[in-house]
Amino acid sequence: MFKYIGIAVVVVIAAVLALAATRPDTFRVERSTTIKAPPEKVYALIEDFHQWQQWSPWERLDPAMKRQHGGAPKGKGALYGWEGNKEVGKGQMEITEATLPSRVVIKLDFLAPFEAHNTAEFVLVPRGDATTVTWAMSGPNLFIGKVMSLFASMDSLVGKDFERGLANLKAVAEK
Repeated sequence: MFKYIGIAVVVVIAAVLALAATRPDTFRVERSTTIKAPPEKVYALIEDFHQWQQWSPWERLDPAMKRQHGGAPKGKGALYGWEGNKEVGKGQMEITEATLPSRVVIKLDFLAPFEAHNTAEFVLVPRGDATTVTWAMSGPNLFIGKVMSLFASMDSLVGKDFERGLANLKAVAEK
């Protein structure tokens, strides 16, 4: 009996690993919203990491989070490091591109609770008296990520945070 159970467990594990191997090598999560504010106003909230405490969905998860700013005060070369509880972990962001008032690209390095190196991008498009903001994150989908994606996609895990962050950004920019 135990022999058959052992064989079944091995077959299930092999099937999960084989299925995971077929998953894409990269991932992308993207959300958009329209904000009734000019692109310059929204851009100013994104390109300055000091402003992120007002709207970032992760800032409120750990009131005792340690933050460190460095590099340029804002825009290209600005750095932001954080270290907090298990919900926010530890990492660093660096703005690698900043095109006023339409685009901000960020190199995003997570160090804990897991290591990952991704790219975040904000694209702002004027729409009359409003701005459509698209927030995207992309990166490599390592094998462990492929296995995890069989049970919960990166989109379902991070997408809700992006939606909450864009709603917060909208509230701040529309004041």
